[in-house]
Amino acid sequence: MKKITTRPGLPTTLLVLAFIFQSCGQKQQEETKNIEKEVTVKSEKPEYFLLRPSIEKAFGYSHAVKIGNNIKISGAVSIDDEGNPTAVGDIEQQMKNCYADLEKILKHYGCTFDDVVKEDIFTTDMALMLEKSGYRAEIYKNGFPTGSWIEVKGLALPEFMVEIELEVYQSK
Repeated sequence: MKKITTRPGLPTTLLVLAFIFQSCGQKQQEETKNIEKEVTVKSEKPEYFLLRPSIEKAFGYSHAVKIGNNIKISGAVSIDDEGNPTAVGDIEQQMKNCYADLEKILKHYGCTFDDVVKEDIFTTDMALMLEKSGYRAEIYKNGFPTGSWIEVKGLALPEFMVEIELEVYQSK
């Protein structure tokens, strides 16, 4: 007696493969739907902070805005509470005054200079800024943030020699 073996024909093979691919496709669609359900984006309202409200309202800006874990801090300049320039002609003291104001804003949000991820410095005298920039090591004790230093023709008032703005990431 002779053994007869039959192979599945082409239509049967194609039908089986189609079933396998359809099953995989359905499984992938179900996984995608589950993932889509898990991803929810929470809409967060900006939180504005005014360090010197009357001055900032008069000039039309907020000193800081927080959205989620990110905080953008407008450029700090060396001024008193009435908006008058301070430390005129002394770039190092102006820089110290800027950092003192920036620290107040950071504290408002429960942050420190360790949370700063970007610092941009604008100055009217880059050579003098470079000469006096060693002070920054007292501010950034655990490493410097990224950022840019830019020499400009002028700042908001002619007495200003430096302006410092920050971007902060609050990990808490």
